[in-house]
Amino acid sequence: MFSFYILVGILLISFVFFFLGKNQAKKVAYTNKKKLHSLIHYYGLYSLLSSLIPTLGIFFAITICDDLLFAELIKKYIPDEVVNSKDYNFTIVLAQINNSVEGLIFGTPPEWVANAAAIWKSWVLKSNTITMAVCTITIFIFGFFSLKKIQYEFRSRNAVEKIVTSILAVSSMIAILTTIAIIFSVVFESIRFFALIPYDEFLFGTIWNPQFEGADRAGSGQEGLSQYGAIPLFAGTFLISIIALCVSVPVGLFSAIYLSEYATSKERAFFKPLLEILAGIPTVVYGFFAALTVAPFLRSSGSIFGLNVASESALAAGLVMGIMIIPFISSLSDDVINAVPQSLRDAGYGLGSTKNETVMKIVLPAALPGVVASIILAVSRAVGETMIVVMAAGLAANLTANPLEAVTTVTSQIVTILVGDQEFESAKTLSAFALALTLIIITLAMNFYALHIVKKYREQYE
Repeated sequence: MFSFYILVGILLISFVFFFLGKNQAKKVAYTNKKKLHSLIHYYGLYSLLSSLIPTLGIFFAITICDDLLFAELIKKYIPDEVVNSKDYNFTIVLAQINNSVEGLIFGTPPEWVANAAAIWKSWVLKSNTITMAVCTITIFIFGFFSLKKIQYEFRSRNAVEKIVTSILAVSSMIAILTTIAIIFSVVFESIRFFALIPYDEFLFGTIWNPQFEGADRAGSGQEGLSQYGAIPLFAGTFLISIIALCVSVPVGLFSAIYLSEYATSKERAFFKPLLEILAGIPTVVYGFFAALTVAPFLRSSGSIFGLNVASESALAAGLVMGIMIIPFISSLSDDVINAVPQSLRDAGYGLGSTKNETVMKIVLPAALPGVVASIILAVSRAVGETMIVVMAAGLAANLTANPLEAVTTVTSQIVTILVGDQEFESAKTLSAFALALTLIIITLAMNFYALHIVKKYREQYE
């Protein structure tokens, strides 16, 4: 909470320098009796950014590093009998100390935990004092230097643009590095999994039973049984995704064509927001709808025609998931179709084409790259959906192409495996990372192929 107050103080002081910078620029303009290079507010923005950015950098650096430093220093205050015990785990011990520091105490903690928490609190107090002092000194030093720099020859607009460009570049690097870190973390854990389970068994096995640990296989006489075969999971994922796309792509694309080419302005203003409301409904609500309404309806309808529909079926999950991703296709496709130049339509009309011919043979081919991009987004959304599958399709890893049977998906199994306290040394837990890595590779391959198609057709209209 004290860090929050420090952050608010930094923001308030930086805004004070914003007004000081504007006043300094006005004084310079009045003294020189000439027009400044930049607008007045650019000088205030320069003072604001010059004082704010270095101070925020120091603030976050201290905030992040002090916890790491405290965690390393607290090891000296953990008794030797605890460290030498058989069940010693520093992460668990550190969590006990942090809970005591934050007041999350259940029962009476050991004396050494209370002493370590008291020491930790004293360190936090000193760290807050140092942080406040350093940040205060930093913001005033950089703020006053920025005010001194505001002279008649100073080009504040160029300086502000350079600062903003640097911020954008750093933000891009953070996004890229975060993606790389996620991929590497998944890769490293997957390597640990494949050290326990052969990769060919994982990729080509047809039985998924993560309760049977790979580490316990030696001497069990069940070495030939593929308990970590991922094919049923990916088969279920693609089955549900295909059903969802069969619902969402026609409905979403036809809705986009109608709204952009045929609907009046009043109809568009009424129907487009209603259609986009579907995107704002929580997925758990869709899951309830699939489990309590769609699945019983399909089961009762199937019994009329003599079909045996499971209470948790891929068809129910796919239908509801298709309804959920309709706005992703309709909204993006609508924007893409509207972006097609009107001159192309006018050229078609000038050659004697009808409205339907112009839409089918000119507008849609020109908008094809954007339409494909919207479908790619819908595929990614369908593949990554979890709640609807858990509630409507179940957790049974069945290898089947029958949409009336219960199946499960990769994301559902990842959630199921990682729920609760897990031991990250077992094949069962590590299998979640192997599933995630395989799903990432398949998704990237699909995206590259889709981008190839987009590039191929886009070249015809450039």
